[in-house]
Amino acid sequence: MDAVGPTGDAATRNALLGALPVEARGMITAGSRVVHLEQRRVLWEPGQETRHVYFPLSGVISLVTVMNDGDMVEFATVGREGMVGLHHFLGAPSMPSQRAISQVAGDSLEVDAGAFREASQGAGPLRDLLERYALVLVVSTAQEVACNRLHPLEMRCARWLLTARQQVGADEFALTQEFLAEMLGVRRATVTIAAGLLQKAGLIRYRRGRIEVLDPEGLAAASCECYRVIHDEYDRFLTEVGSRGPG
Repeated sequence: MDAVGPTGDAATRNALLGALPVEARGMITAGSRVVHLEQRRVLWEPGQETRHVYFPLSGVISLVTVMNDGDMVEFATVGREGMVGLHHFLGAPSMPSQRAISQVAGDSLEVDAGAFREASQGAGPLRDLLERYALVLVVSTAQEVACNRLHPLEMRCARWLLTARQQVGADEFALTQEFLAEMLGVRRATVTIAAGLLQKAGLIRYRRGRIEVLDPEGLAAASCECYRVIHDEYDRFLTEVGSRGPG
């Protein structure tokens, strides 16, 4: 994870940091650095005490639950709207059964976990913002868990691709079917069939490890209700955050 530049102006590319007053944002960004996270880079393993928290500036990070036999399934994705390492705000140095992994390559602000805990514990705008974000994350996680249990794979695949597109901010991004299968908790052959149906319908194009969303509205129609529920919750949050304006 190589540093790629100064953190000052870059921090505002993250919605959480961009909404903070300058002083509060400076408490977090002091001593931080911008790092590039390649796809599949593991940020921490289950039960591992984590030394940093991450505020994505581009790309997407996945939070997955890992079982004893090594199987895993994603329960949350985090892009420029949020952060990874919220357990430090909640008083835990590690998370059992949870792995954080870079889903779509991009840059993140890497912040020392100790400095983050110190900055977020006192009353103020940072604590208020993190409490609101924690609620949004709980809502989206609960919806995603229900989706994984109740909805057909093709709908789940459409939801996942739409979410990734929204968080990356582009119609095309690097993604292998193998990795998509891991995130959805299914076999690669199964996700190949689901992605093939979406491609045959003209909604996406898959080639050489890259996905291109051709018809976002059509893909939304092919998705389940969960995409809209999660999207609307984050949209309300981002509208609220945006209304505060940058510091």
